Amino acid sequence: MELTHKEIFERYVYAGAITRNPDAIAEMFTEDGVFEAPLVPVGHPLHRPLVGRDAIRAGIAEYHRLPAHPGTMNAERSAYVLHETGDPDVFIAEIDVVFDNPAGSRTMSLVQIFRLRDGRIARLRDYFAEPPSGRT
Repeated sequence: MELTHKEIFERYVYAGAITRNPDAIAEMFTEDGVFEAPLVPVGHPLHRPLVGRDAIRAGIAEYHRLPAHPGTMNAERSAYVLHETGDPDVFIAEIDVVFDNPAGSRTMSLVQIFRLRDGRIARLRDYFAEPPSGRT
């Protein structure tokens, strides 16, 4: 049974943002899959393309060792929209994640472009930048 784009996206979010599980993330990719985060600075664990499940697993694990965003993700205020394209193997996720903390709320906005092959992620471009402190 082939998963819908929504199911793939929600599984990816669960494996990454919710459970922070690099093994589960890597298994969502094709054996030769590519993960890219073009907006992160040099020195960030994801600053270069990660090619293949082993590299994706290692890079995501290194990223998850960094301190998590200050605050708690507010699922009720966070939102996403999935955009279909003319290619059935490509979809785009537009995401606003809200983090609550005692000083207020901060939003991290990002866009992810998924390219699939045989029900797995063949290439994911994750356009995100960490929110500056104090910004809402």
